[in-house]
Amino acid sequence: MITVSELYRKLDAAIPASLSCEWDNDGLMCCPKPDRACRRVLLALDITERVVDRAIREDFDAILSHHPLVFRPIGSLTTEAPVPRKLIKLVENGIAALSFHTRFDALTGGVNDALAAAIGLKNPVPFGPEGEEMGRIGEIEPCTLADFAETVKKALNAPVVLASGEKTVHRVAILGGSGSDFVSAAKRAGADTYLSGELAYHHMCEARENGLNLVAAGHYHTENIALPALAELVKEADPDIFTEIASANEIQAF
Repeated sequence: MITVSELYRKLDAAIPASLSCEWDNDGLMCCPKPDRACRRVLLALDITERVVDRAIREDFDAILSHHPLVFRPIGSLTTEAPVPRKLIKLVENGIAALSFHTRFDALTGGVNDALAAAIGLKNPVPFGPEGEEMGRIGEIEPCTLADFAETVKKALNAPVVLASGEKTVHRVAILGGSGSDFVSAAKRAGADTYLSGELAYHHMCEARENGLNLVAAGHYHTENIALPALAELVKEADPDIFTEIASANEIQAF
C-alpha cells in the first residue's frame, strides 16, 4: 500500500506540472500526514464542505479534485471563511487534498479529451491561445445548432444548454469549464462552433455577428465527466486503492 505522498508523486509524474498555465495553482493542497497509508480516495470536481465532511465520515485518506482547494493566497487560518475552514477540518482529520487543474485539462486523456469523446468529436487536436492549448478542435457530422445543443445536453446530462449563432455545426472547438478567453482562438482555428461550460454574455450576444456559434453547457457538466479518467490514474498508481466519485454540484436548475 502506498502512502499519500507517494500517490501524489505518481500522479504528479502522470499529470506533469509542465502542462499547467502560468497563473494556475494546484498540486498537493494539504498533507497533514504524508506517511499515511492511502487506502481510500474520494474524487470530486470541487472540494466542497460536503465533500470534506463525507471524506471524514467515511474514513477516506485523501480527496482528489480537479479544481484547486487553494487557488488564491489565504490571509488567515480561521473557521470564518470556507477555504480555511475546510483546511482546518482536513488537518484535524489527517486527510490530504490533491488537485490537478489546467494540467489535467491539457493532458492527453484528460478533461477535454473526455469532453470530446462524450459529444462524439472526431479527430480532436489541441487548440488555444499560445501557451495554453488546453482545448480540442475536431469535426462532427454536419447538423443544426439546435440539434447539436440537444446532443450536448444528453451527452453531459446537463439541465440546460445555452446556444447562440446561426451556422451549420461541423468543425467544433471545445473547452471544459470557463471558456471566454478561448473564443478568439476558436475562431482563428477555423471552428464554426465553440462549446464550453460558461461563456460571457457579450460573447453570446455577438455570436451571430462574429460568425461563430457559441454553446454553453455548464461549468460542472463539461468537466465532471473526466473524473473517471482521473480515478483510472489513481488505479494505475496503486490498483489496491479504493476510489469513489462524489457529486460536488452545488448549483441547481429550476
